[in-house]
Amino acid sequence: MPGRTEFIQTIGKALGRGAGNAADADIFTTTASPEQEALLARIKTRLAAERKQLRGIVEQVAGPLHIDFHPEDNLDDIAGAIGRLILEKDPEWGTEKSVVRWDHPLLSRLHLESLAELDGVTLHTTDCVSGGLDAKVSAAAQRSAIRENVEASFIGITSADYLVAATATLAMRSRPGHARSASLVPSIHIVVLEEEKLLANLEELYTLLKWDPEEQAQGLTNCLSLISGPSKTGDIELVMVHGAHGPRELHLFVVKGEAP
Repeated sequence: MPGRTEFIQTIGKALGRGAGNAADADIFTTTASPEQEALLARIKTRLAAERKQLRGIVEQVAGPLHIDFHPEDNLDDIAGAIGRLILEKDPEWGTEKSVVRWDHPLLSRLHLESLAELDGVTLHTTDCVSGGLDAKVSAAAQRSAIRENVEASFIGITSADYLVAATATLAMRSRPGHARSASLVPSIHIVVLEEEKLLANLEELYTLLKWDPEEQAQGLTNCLSLISGPSKTGDIELVMVHGAHGPRELHLFVVKGEAP
């Protein structure tokens, strides 16, 4: 990029960071440092005991953030707990219950559609157009159908790419079948992810996103959302209100992984 080095040097000088030379200011490095390589290796070889500790941190942090962290840690128990939530919770408008979930392998393994107690509840997926993607249906029509299903649902069920334990922050990429609207529009957001997706802090998240070969091969998607609890605002007389600009509840389930 022409002028890139000069531009970064100018910013470095303005921030008072040394002489603003290119070596100090170059943020576009393409080679991981030994420290970054070591951190990446540590993340990739994390033991079950360490993941259990991270799970404990999430549980501690979740409460003050108004995140409902559920103890169920296997797919059958999680499916049952989600079924109970769907039955116990009421839509904000109307009485008909519709639920939308991501088209995601982990969520498919819950087999929510097979739960007898959810008979009568409409379950949508974010790739659903008349029962599935149809090559004869235009992309615009598919997006419109997904949007209508999401808007009709009072619960949205998603997974997440990662969960940062220190702040109970979910990192969620938008992809085909992973519409971000499912985590934003319904009044209740349910998240299910594997224990292997637990990270200690944001440094680990950024290290993975930048240096992990799998992440590099995937590249950037059009959106990466960082979510720490349900929607909240204190605009009115500094009184904290939940659900004003998004979901009023966030329920979190972590599937226990196998010991390495």
